[in-house]
Amino acid sequence: MPRSLRIAHLYPDLLNLYADRGNIRTLVQRCRWRGLAVEVTAVPAGDVPRLHEYDLVLLGGGSDREQQLVGQTLRRYQAEWRAAVAAGLPLLAICGGYQLLGEYYELPSGERVPGLELLEMTTVAKSPRLIGNIAIASAKCGTIVGFENHGGRTYHRHPPLGRVLRGHGNNASDGTEGVRWLNVFGTYIHGPLLPKNPRLADQLLRTALRYAGLPDELEPLDDELELAAHAAFLERRLQLSTQQTEGSHSPGEERLPAGHPSRPT
Repeated sequence: MPRSLRIAHLYPDLLNLYADRGNIRTLVQRCRWRGLAVEVTAVPAGDVPRLHEYDLVLLGGGSDREQQLVGQTLRRYQAEWRAAVAAGLPLLAICGGYQLLGEYYELPSGERVPGLELLEMTTVAKSPRLIGNIAIASAKCGTIVGFENHGGRTYHRHPPLGRVLRGHGNNASDGTEGVRWLNVFGTYIHGPLLPKNPRLADQLLRTALRYAGLPDELEPLDDELELAAHAAFLERRLQLSTQQTEGSHSPGEERLPAGHPSRPT
């Protein structure tokens, strides 16, 4: 019998400002609907993350204060993080967690919070805050939608998670949002991120299954409700139709069918 897929939620007591537990619940439920065994480990502040034991890690968002506290903890294990990411550990980092993957996050006071330096990336807090609904076009998942609320302007030269269709993205100037490098997924999109973006959720699961050495072919699910929520968000919140976003998909992009037989209960 295949072993369980192991997901770690790092510091949920400090980094859960934007309903990041909803991302964990989405990943777990999509595994269970397919009959895949999954385990979730919540790693509270102060505990040592056992990166070699995980197949997927979630690092969520928090306020500047919590971000400083978490940054201090993460830096103690910088060598372990670098080795794990280089080996292909899948990592989903959102908002403050995303910023901590870079070299530093500069606060409004000018103080710099050191990051893990996993990415050649810097973030500087500026006014005004970048707030609102957002949609991006990604190479593998079509459109990704959600909400953004960040003062940081993030700059890097890695491939982005996607290109901004509506909203601000990394810095409101270069048209990019997030990062997609090795098996690192970083983004400012929350709300939470995954419930309305099932294609992205499944891409994360496939990446984690491959890293774990488990079969990564996922049985299709009936995502009618999820895709309806996705389409409604595009049309009602962003005034974008699904037809308008069709041209934003990259050639050869992987597409999942919209409807399948009913999912298991």
